[in-house]
Amino acid sequence: MKKFMLLLGLFVCLFWHHAVSQPFKFAFITDTHIGSDTAEEDLRRTISDINMQTGIDFVLLTGDITEMGTDDEIRLARRVIGELKIPFYIIPGNHDTGWSESGGVSFIREFGYDKFVFDHKGYRFIGCASGPYVRMSDGHIPRDAVVWLDSVLAKTPKDQPIVFANHYPLDPGLDNWFEVTDRLKKYNTQLAICGHGHNNRAVKAEGIPAVMGRSNLRAKAGVGGYNIVEMRGDSVFFHVKTPGKDEFKTWRRLPLQRQQYNDEANFERPSFAVNVQFPAVKPVWTYHSNANVVSTPAYTKGLAIFGNSVGEVEALSIKDGKKVWSYRTDGAIYSSPAVIGNRVVLGSGDGHIYSLNAATGELLWKLKAGASVLGTPAVDKGIVYIGGSDGQFRAIESRTGRQLWVFSRLEGTVVSKPLIYQGKVIFGAWDRHLYALDQNTGELIWKWNNGHSNRMFSPAMVNALAADGVVYIAAPDRYLTAIDAETGKALWRTKEATVRESIGISADKKLIYGKTMNDEIVAFKTGSEKADLAWRLNAGYGYEHVPSMLIEKKGRVYFGTKNGTVYAIDPVTKQVVWAHKLDNSMVNTVNVIRPGKVLTATMDGVVALIKAL
Repeated sequence: MKKFMLLLGLFVCLFWHHAVSQPFKFAFITDTHIGSDTAEEDLRRTISDINMQTGIDFVLLTGDITEMGTDDEIRLARRVIGELKIPFYIIPGNHDTGWSESGGVSFIREFGYDKFVFDHKGYRFIGCASGPYVRMSDGHIPRDAVVWLDSVLAKTPKDQPIVFANHYPLDPGLDNWFEVTDRLKKYNTQLAICGHGHNNRAVKAEGIPAVMGRSNLRAKAGVGGYNIVEMRGDSVFFHVKTPGKDEFKTWRRLPLQRQQYNDEANFERPSFAVNVQFPAVKPVWTYHSNANVVSTPAYTKGLAIFGNSVGEVEALSIKDGKKVWSYRTDGAIYSSPAVIGNRVVLGSGDGHIYSLNAATGELLWKLKAGASVLGTPAVDKGIVYIGGSDGQFRAIESRTGRQLWVFSRLEGTVVSKPLIYQGKVIFGAWDRHLYALDQNTGELIWKWNNGHSNRMFSPAMVNALAADGVVYIAAPDRYLTAIDAETGKALWRTKEATVRESIGISADKKLIYGKTMNDEIVAFKTGSEKADLAWRLNAGYGYEHVPSMLIEKKGRVYFGTKNGTVYAIDPVTKQVVWAHKLDNSMVNTVNVIRPGKVLTATMDGVVALIKAL
C-alpha cells in the first residue's frame, strides 16, 4: 500500500508538471504614470519594443497607469496601450484612483474592467484593483474585489496554479492585505506580482513567492524599461528589458511547484485590543456592504442611508441594521447624502445628481452633469449646493431638481462638502483654490490658494468651518489657516501642530479642533488675530493621515482613524472617553445621532451603529 501511494504521488507530480510545463513568456509593465514628464514617450517605446518581438503571449499592466487619474490621462493611456498587437490585461493603482475625478468610473469605461481573470497554458491569472479611492488613506483591496475574488476562487480547482497580480505588495501597506493572502494560501498560488515601489525586487507576501517590477519610467536613465517573465518548466524567470536594446538581464528566478502553505505560521494581523480596553462600547449592529463605502451615512426617520463604490444607494433600519431599500446608479458613489425633508440628495460617478424618497428609495428626480459628481451636497433653505468634475458648481431647487444657477469657472474637480456661511458658498477644488460664491447668484466673491503649485497640496478635500467672520481650513500642506470670510485674505497660518485636513469646531464656536498626523488631538482658539494653541491631547491612535472630521456633540468630540477605530474624547478633561475598532480600514466622518450613539462607515463597507453604554 505504501509503495502504491508513493507511485500515486509521483504520478500526480508528473501529471501536474506536464500540465503546466508548456513554456511561455509575457511582458510585465507597471507604474507608467501617464501625465508625468516623460511617461508617454517611455510607454510608447516599450509598446513598440514589445510589438517588434516574437514569442510574447500577452502583457500585464499592474497599476499607476496615470499620474493623477484624470479623464485626459486615462484616455491617453488607453490610446497608447491600445497600440499593442497582443492581448493585454490591466488593473489600476493608487494614482489612478486616489485622485480620480470620476471615482474610478473613467478607468472602467476606457479599459472595460478594473479586475481580471483568465487562463493561459494551465495557469490562472487573477488581477485585482487597489485603492485608496478618492480619499487619502492606506492601500486597500476594494470590498467588491474581495467579494469577486471569492467567486473566482470558488470556481478554481485547488491544484490549478495561480499567478496573482496587484498594484501594491501583499503586505501591511494594504490595510486588508490578509484578506487576500489568507485566500490565496488555500490554493496552489505560484507567485504574486506587483508594482508600486518602482524597482525590481523580491517582496514578502506571507510565504507566497512575490516580485515587484520596476517602473516603466526612465527616472535618471536615458530610457525606461520593463520586465519579460518566462514561465519555463519548473521555474519562472524575470528578465529586465530596455526598449531598443537586445540584452535581457535575468535578475530573479523562482521555482514552480505544487505549493502548500503553512496555515499555522504566525503572521501579523490587526490588533483589536482597544475593544477589550473599552468593553462597554459595542456595535448595536453591523452591516457589510458588497463594496467600499467612502462617505458619511445620512440619518433620517429611522434609516441610515449611504452609497457605495459600485453605485448602489442602501437604506438600513437604524434599529437592527437590516436593509430596507436600495437604488442603483450607474457609477461609484463617494458623495455623502444630504437630507431635505423626506428626500435625500447625492451625486454619482455616472454624472448625475439624484433625489430619492428617503422612505422608499423611489427616484424623485435626477439632474445630468457634464461629468462625474463626487462632491457632497450642502442644503440651505431648500436649495442644494454641489460641485462636480465638469468644472461646474450648481445650486438646485431640492423639490423639483431645477437648476437655479451654475458657476462654470472651475479648473478642477470638486470632492468636498461646501460651507454655507454669511450668504456665501465656500468650497475647495482640485485646481488648488478655495472658492467663495454668492449664495443667491453664484457669482465669484473671492478665491484663495495656499501658494503651492503642486495640486496634491490643494485645499480640495477641506471641509471649511467658520465663526465670527473667519473661515478655517486645513489642507494637505499641514497648515491650519484662518481666512477672512469677506475678503478671502489669509489672517494667519500655523504649522505648530501637523493638522492634515481633519478639523472640527466646538459647540460654542470658541475652539477649532484638529487631528494631527501622530497621536494628538489639538485645539486652537478661534479668532482673527493669531494662531493660539489652547491644548493638546495624546489620544494614542498612532500615525494618521485620513480626512475624518471631528464632530462635537453634548460635551464629546468624535472622530475616526485610518485603522478602523472610532474615538470619543472629552475636550474639558482632555481624556479619551472610549474607542472602538470596527475593522482595519479608514473610518469616514461619523454621524453622531445622539450622545453615545454614533453611526459610522469604513472604507471596507462596514456600516455600524456604535453605542457607548
